[in-house]
Amino acid sequence: MAPSLWWAKESHRGTPVVVKMEKPNNWSMVELESPSDEDFICPNDAVAKGGRNRNAKQLTWVLLLKAHRAAGCLTSIAAAFVSLTSAVRRRVASGRTDGLDSSSKSRFFSCIKAFLWLSLLLLCFEMAAYFKGWHFSQPDLYSLADAAVVRGAFDSLYSTWVLIRVGYLAPPLQLLITLCIVLFLIQSLDRLVLCLGCLWIKLRNIKPVAKQCIEDLESGDGDGYFPMVLVQIPMCNEKEVYQQSIAAVCNLEWPKGRMLVQVLDDSDDPLTQLMIKEEVHKWQENGANIIYRHRVIREGYKAGNLKSAMNCSYVKDYEFVAIFDADFQPSPDFLMRTIPHFKDNEEVGLVQARWSFVNKDENLLTRLQLINLAFHFEVEQQVNGIFLNFFGFNGTAGIWRIKALEESGGWLERTTVEDMDIAVRAHLHGWKFVFLNDVEVAAFEDLFLPLLAFLCVLVFSNVAAFLNVQCQCELPESYEAYRKQQHRWHSGPMQLFRLCLPAIIRSEMSILKKANMIFLFFLLRKLILPFYSFTLFCIILPMTMFVPEATLPSWIVCYIPAVMSFLNILPAPKSFPFIVPYLLFENTMSVTKFNAMISGLFQLGSAYEWVVTKKSGRSSEGDLIALVEKDQLPTRHRNNSEPNLDEMREEIMQQEQLAAQKEKKKKHNRIYTKELALAFLLLTASARSLLSAQGIHFYFLLFQGISFLLVGLDLIGEQVA
Repeated sequence: MAPSLWWAKESHRGTPVVVKMEKPNNWSMVELESPSDEDFICPNDAVAKGGRNRNAKQLTWVLLLKAHRAAGCLTSIAAAFVSLTSAVRRRVASGRTDGLDSSSKSRFFSCIKAFLWLSLLLLCFEMAAYFKGWHFSQPDLYSLADAAVVRGAFDSLYSTWVLIRVGYLAPPLQLLITLCIVLFLIQSLDRLVLCLGCLWIKLRNIKPVAKQCIEDLESGDGDGYFPMVLVQIPMCNEKEVYQQSIAAVCNLEWPKGRMLVQVLDDSDDPLTQLMIKEEVHKWQENGANIIYRHRVIREGYKAGNLKSAMNCSYVKDYEFVAIFDADFQPSPDFLMRTIPHFKDNEEVGLVQARWSFVNKDENLLTRLQLINLAFHFEVEQQVNGIFLNFFGFNGTAGIWRIKALEESGGWLERTTVEDMDIAVRAHLHGWKFVFLNDVEVAAFEDLFLPLLAFLCVLVFSNVAAFLNVQCQCELPESYEAYRKQQHRWHSGPMQLFRLCLPAIIRSEMSILKKANMIFLFFLLRKLILPFYSFTLFCIILPMTMFVPEATLPSWIVCYIPAVMSFLNILPAPKSFPFIVPYLLFENTMSVTKFNAMISGLFQLGSAYEWVVTKKSGRSSEGDLIALVEKDQLPTRHRNNSEPNLDEMREEIMQQEQLAAQKEKKKKHNRIYTKELALAFLLLTASARSLLSAQGIHFYFLLFQGISFLLVGLDLIGEQVA
């Protein structure tokens, strides 16, 4: 009773704590009140009042509380490990290997397997040598003439292996390490310069300024600037997203007589064709100026689809063309905010808008993608647009001046990156590009604490992005879809580089612009980055464990990658908790990117592979609800151009429920053999690093191997159907 009476006399802050111990191994804790920080301070007068005993009791309770929390953490970790193990067991039993598409028979995979088997053989050999007395940390490891060291056949064999390493393997490996380090530092310097350029733009509040032209929206008369705009929606078997994209485009604020919507359907599924055609007919009956086009002969993929649409006779009546992929839903004022940038500026050929993502928080995979894309738009696109008036067209959410397309040769089917192709050719013809970052931030006049200012600006940028022009789309939610998308995005630029290099050299651009396009745009950011990422961290680092005479500095393994990941994650400050998974996942994706780069550079078979990124259509219901709410507001010319959205929403919800029931039975995971082989290679190298007590190398190899293992077992992202 004494403690209870004592607590009744005093009032304290903090979390209440009472410990109940019924049995020695069965105890629980109920929170009543914990001591504050001031309770641990014992002034002289507190001692006289019995404060010392009071603090001892509180300290005991706090220690018990900490022990309870630690036990809870250990229990949760154990439960998570058991759950993960069972998930791995199920997925291995029911998974489908990527060898079904013959990718496991590629030369690239054969090389990885050769490295794996060699590393396993060397690990066994090194462990045998270790237990024979070859302690690798001793300074006399290479004193091979010492008779005390070389005592038998195995010692003689191992000493010969050490001589081979020192004389023949270490020098070329060290040379390759030096080359990769130089490339790594150059690429890191480029990344740093881009970040400083973005900081300068934010501090000086530099942004493209459009002409004010809004007058009479309905008629297009008066002093307003309302040129003829053609809006194209290329799609192919994308029944999950076609309804909201068509609805969003048909609700763009622009005079009806000055805008035509082309739905360019390349679907080979008759049911999907019928659904899209009925959707277009529904909007036509409600007053929208929209047409449906379907190609019988599907050649050239998206580039062929766009080229076929631009050959229509009525296109000559239009001055601009806006392009939106099937999963993009532009805001109603998209044209009102982008078209004015063309006014009184005949040199502008392209206006590109930034993307926003409706499913960026869906899973770990989409969160990691957001980091890369946020840096791409916030830093790369914005800096290149402001200082060079050139960047790679993103293929969607952009508006082209039709004259610029025609002068540049139009759409060509020669690569899988038709958007980058037309952008490079337009730049060679002297056209300028404008990038709209969709954010407005206050200017900073001082350079006091620039990094802190940069963080604040980027945080505000992410908040303000939702108040301005935005074009929503989806991120791939499964690793299978993301992998195929990245393969196309990294093989296409290498194809394009081979094709465009002669034209770049012969062009009339300045030497600086040629150097920027050849070295920075193509070589450094498209070729060197995947090359050194894969070679340095997935091949060279494991090999240095078995050839320790070639050393890789710890600052290359740890500090520089950490700094670069920090810079990459700045445009997405909410993603800071994922900085370590991001670093490991980027190295994991280097396998796919390196393979794609090689196939594109040497024109291998997979370089021309085009797979439409799978969409989930998660934004359908939310977007249509927003349109229903918007229908209640007074509008100028859109009142008669919207179908019955309530019925549409019910139909979509029914379709999604049926599709979800079917997909539950069809969904499966894939087992990726390349990633699994590299996982075992890295884990083998981490085991070898323990023999020589290489601290940071061991941890990096261990966690990188685990990340490869998780990806190889398809434990990241959604399963595919």
